[in-house]
Amino acid sequence: MGSDILSEEEESIHMTRSQITTHLLRIFSERFEIDDPGLDDDLREVYEFDSIDAIEMLREIELMLDSELTRDEKKQAMGISTLNQIIDYIEALAVARPAN
Repeated sequence: MGSDILSEEEESIHMTRSQITTHLLRIFSERFEIDDPGLDDDLREVYEFDSIDAIEMLREIELMLDSELTRDEKKQAMGISTLNQIIDYIEALAVARPAN
């Protein structure tokens, strides 16, 4: 009998916007010590989110997607400044990747 439970990696590709948001809020709390950020707050201005934080966030996105980001995908991320934009970015990346 096969398992009906998806691995965390497989689950990430099929996550809803709400699940992505919940996952990101947990990452922000655990990795960056930012609790309950506003979805449209400018992360750099309000939370002093810097380039090192952005690199760590890109790595977290790669783990969520179970896929390494391309150079172009990383360049696209450079203009992101809010949590809502990160969520949009992850949704777009997930659609572009085939399910495992």
